[in-house]
Amino acid sequence: MTRPLTLVSHLLCPYVQRAAIALREKDVAFERVVIDLADKPAWFLEISPLGKVPLLRVPRQDGGETILFESNVICEYIEDTQPGPRLHPEDPLQRAEHRAWMEFGSAILSDLWGYETTRDAEVFEQKRQAIAAKFERVETALGGGPFFAGTRFSLVDAVFAPVFRYFELFDELHDSHAFDRTPKVRAWRQALRERPSVRDAVVPEYRQHLRAFLEKHDAHLLTLARPRPTTLGL
Repeated sequence: MTRPLTLVSHLLCPYVQRAAIALREKDVAFERVVIDLADKPAWFLEISPLGKVPLLRVPRQDGGETILFESNVICEYIEDTQPGPRLHPEDPLQRAEHRAWMEFGSAILSDLWGYETTRDAEVFEQKRQAIAAKFERVETALGGGPFFAGTRFSLVDAVFAPVFRYFELFDELHDSHAFDRTPKVRAWRQALRERPSVRDAVVPEYRQHLRAFLEKHDAHLLTLARPRPTTLGL
């Protein structure tokens, strides 16, 4: 019996979520191994050239395995080798366009890292503006939805779903106004939120883990958190 694929993961990593979403969209059986990136096990460092997740451990017919790293590479391998619905367009030009927007999603994640971890109010505002501007650029690329390429779910959707997931907590803490001028992006975000593959890409405690991450970094975002309403007893 062929061993299943193994996805080496971290609880919060958005790049891991891309691969998990792609695997679930293809209905591929896989195992998931979660590690602590703050205390990387020796076996992980031995097989991860960059010391990052995700890794995909792919069994070979000779009994060995190949280690794939970098999320877009992993997603492309899943698309090329696994049965199920196609997640890339067949047309080469459209496929290249999708790959470009996947990279744009990674650029947004770079800004989000600064947005969520900085302690500096000025840097926070710079990142907020950069994120909002990028979403406005995405708005121009969207059609009638519900997904990036219309009715078919694609790898671009798998890339952006983890981006939008951050705001499920961030919106509770502070209104970034990142989506004020992007009605299509807002609708896309909601459609992805309801997708089973997207929901299942993280553990149920994801939000608590993200909140703890912000607290660990003493994030400026937490200082802006809206006060919770209090109930006064009679």
